[in-house]
Amino acid sequence: MKPKIVVIVGPTASGKTALSIELAKRINGEIISSDSMQIYKDMDIGTAKVTKEETEGIKHYLVDCISPDERYTVSDFKKDAENAIEEILAKGKTPIVVGGTGLYVNSLIYGIEYQDMKFDENYRNELMEKAETEYGLKELWETANKIDPEAMLKISKNDKKRIVRVLEIFKATGKTKTEQETLSRQNGVKYDYKVFGITMDREKLYNRINLRVDFMIEKGLEQEVRKLVDKYTKFPTAMQGLGYKEVVEYFEGNLTREEMIEKIKQESRRYAKRQLTWFRKDKNTIWLDSMNDMKDNINIILGEL
Repeated sequence: MKPKIVVIVGPTASGKTALSIELAKRINGEIISSDSMQIYKDMDIGTAKVTKEETEGIKHYLVDCISPDERYTVSDFKKDAENAIEEILAKGKTPIVVGGTGLYVNSLIYGIEYQDMKFDENYRNELMEKAETEYGLKELWETANKIDPEAMLKISKNDKKRIVRVLEIFKATGKTKTEQETLSRQNGVKYDYKVFGITMDREKLYNRINLRVDFMIEKGLEQEVRKLVDKYTKFPTAMQGLGYKEVVEYFEGNLTREEMIEKIKQESRRYAKRQLTWFRKDKNTIWLDSMNDMKDNINIILGEL
């Protein structure tokens, strides 16, 4: 029998961290982050990284362990996450995978492999630069749609990172993203993943996001980005994170401070919408209402294990 692994997904600011910590205390669990930005060191405020106090003694894996000047891929995540799962199981504890990065989550629950990829960083930089203009992004989406129309059905025309990802995969492997995923899924998965999603009223979620951004600014997001820019000379993937690239735009004089703050809020709301769309495509996800008492949601999870 495959070991059961709990997975908690949902949009940014929906309460995944608090729920996962309470659950871990109930089931003797440890937490593996599946957040593509919390993996980086020195990026705490803008990623809403869990603090030592907030963990309440629960061990967290894949948080604060990669330098921002290193490139970190889905393949790296899958390998590191499965190593963490084995380490937790060896202790007789329950692994709880928590996060909002859909590609990371899918690599685990569907067993998707991208091991053969050798990414061309110059090509990626060219694509990202082109994606900065409305016309360029439109052209990239159309190119990606010709290459892999099935994948593009799930990708917004405004989702720069995922559009670029489709093109990168094709260049690196000669196969489409859809072909890569279909081939790798034939190998099956190692564990019995039980996926739970947090849903929240849209207005309430957007208010939480706006308040979170205000809190990040008050806590010193601008100073955090300044230190990063001063400390590191390159950012292969890290500085594409929400909040960071907008502050850099402000530093470069392309946005006023007010415009920067509003853009972070707007892009965060859009990201939350894309996250919900992504996770709702998985028919096996068991949805938890954020309006429920936390104990009730934990009992629902326990009833499924």
